[in-house]
Amino acid sequence: MISLDLRGSKPIYEQIVEQMKRNISKGYLKPGDAIPSVRRMALELTITPGTVAKAYQELERQKLIETIRGKGTFVASQKQKMDDDRVEQIRRQLASEVLELKLMGIKREEIAELFNEIYDEL
Repeated sequence: MISLDLRGSKPIYEQIVEQMKRNISKGYLKPGDAIPSVRRMALELTITPGTVAKAYQELERQKLIETIRGKGTFVASQKQKMDDDRVEQIRRQLASEVLELKLMGIKREEIAELFNEIYDEL
């Protein structure tokens, strides 16, 4: 379900968050599906429980998972609501990346094709 790059520059908890999001967006995890406990996930990934807990806290903050006391942790039943501030933050990030591509001489059509490829992969 999740594979980590322990030598990469991206923090482990961010890798967990990103891969959980990808699993949800691809339909591998559906609303109401149980996900492993913090301890179990930490054992499976051979990392500290604190790292998994940090990832789960971020996923809960983004309303993608929910923990029900005494029952476990589940994929949230509601889709993430659009957050205008978050959309604007992502827009600025995209603008910065598109600028880099443009400065490299990549044409608009190629950028659009690249964007579509990435979107389809998710």
